[in-house]
Amino acid sequence: MTDLLAYAGDWLHLVLRWGHLVAAIAWVGTSFYFISLDLGLLPSRTAAVAGEAWEIHGGGFYRIEKMRLVPERIPEHLRWFKWEAYLTWLTGFGLLVLLYYVDPYGFLIDPAVLDLEPWQAVAASVALLALGWVAYDRIGRALEGRPQALAVAVATLVVAVVLAAHALFGSRAAYIHAGATLGTWMAANVLLVIIPGHRELVRAKEEGREPDPRWALRGKQRSVHNNYLTLPALIAMISQHFPFTYGHAAAPLVLLGLVASGATAQHFLNLRHRGTTRWDVLAGAGAILAAVAVASAPPLAGAAAAPLSAEERAQVMTVMRARCESCHARTPTQAGFTAAPKGLALESPEQVRANARKIFQQAVVTRVMPLGNQTGMTDAERDLIARWFRAGAPLP
Repeated sequence: MTDLLAYAGDWLHLVLRWGHLVAAIAWVGTSFYFISLDLGLLPSRTAAVAGEAWEIHGGGFYRIEKMRLVPERIPEHLRWFKWEAYLTWLTGFGLLVLLYYVDPYGFLIDPAVLDLEPWQAVAASVALLALGWVAYDRIGRALEGRPQALAVAVATLVVAVVLAAHALFGSRAAYIHAGATLGTWMAANVLLVIIPGHRELVRAKEEGREPDPRWALRGKQRSVHNNYLTLPALIAMISQHFPFTYGHAAAPLVLLGLVASGATAQHFLNLRHRGTTRWDVLAGAGAILAAVAVASAPPLAGAAAAPLSAEERAQVMTVMRARCESCHARTPTQAGFTAAPKGLALESPEQVRANARKIFQQAVVTRVMPLGNQTGMTDAERDLIARWFRAGAPLP
C-alpha cells in the first residue's frame, strides 16, 4: 500500500509540474509580449489612440492600437489575461505542498539552521509567502508616485526575503521559498491589483462615469514589476537542479547575485524594446553573473591524496550503502521514492566509481547530500569520501 501511495504521489508530482510549466510559459509569454508591445508602440494620428504597432507573425499582418484610457464603447468580446497567472501560482503552491509540506523533514526542515516542528515549518512557509506580499503591497501603495524610491524599496525587500528564508530553512528550501515569494507577489499583483483595476475602468465606462486614470497607472506599474521579477523568480526555481548554488556556504549571496543579474538582463531587454540598445547594461548583467561564478567557485581538488588502504576502500562502499543507497538504488527503500533520483543508482563499485565526481561535489563540497542528511552522514565519512576522490576513486 505504501509503494502504491508513493507511485500515485510520483504521478501527481509529474502532472502538477507539467501543469506548472505550461501555465508559467503562457504567463511569462504574455507578460513579455505585452511589455515588448507597450514599450515599442509608435505615435498614432488618432487622438484616442496612445500608440500603435504593426506586426507580422504566422503568415499574417497585425495592426495593434492601444487606447489612451477607455474606449468610447466597451467591446462585447474583451479578452482578459489572468488565468495564466492564477494557474501558475495554484500549481506551484500544489508542488510546495506535495514536496515540502507532506514530508517537512525531507526538504523543508534543516535542524542545522532551525530545529522546527513540522507544523511550525509549514506555518513559517505560509507566513513568508503571505507577509511578504503584505509588505510588498504596502510599500507599493506608499511609494507608487515615486518610482525610483519604490524600486530601491522593493529591491531591499527582496534581500530581506532571501535572508529570512535562509534563517528559517535549509538552503534548498530557502531558494525555492524566495522564488515562491516573488511568484506570490506577481500572481497577487494580477489578482488583487491589475484585474480589479481593469474591472473598475470597465465599470466606470458602463456606468457613465469618467474612469479614474489611477487604476490604469497602478496596473501598469505592477505589470512592470512582474516583468522585472520574472527572471529572478525563475532562477530561484531552477536552482533546485544545481546544488552548487544553494549548497554553497554563501548561498544567500549567490542567490542575490543571480537575482541582480536577471533583473539587469531584463532591463536591457526593456530598453531594447524602446529602441535603445545598451550593451553596457547587458555586459553588466554578464559581469554580475561572472562575479558570482568566480566568487562561489569550489576550491581545487588539490594534490592527489595518499593511496587508501584496502580497509578504507571497503569503508567507502560501506558509507555508500549506509548513507546513499536507500535512495540511489533501482528499488529505493527510502519512503516516498519509487525510483532512484535522476536515475542515479549507487549499488555497485562500478556505479560509485563512475559517479565519483558527483558524489564528491554533493557530499563534500556542497554537503547537500544526503538530502537533509536524513541518513546521518558524519564529517568523518565526508572526509573519507574526499580522500577517496583525491586518491583517484579506487574501490575493491
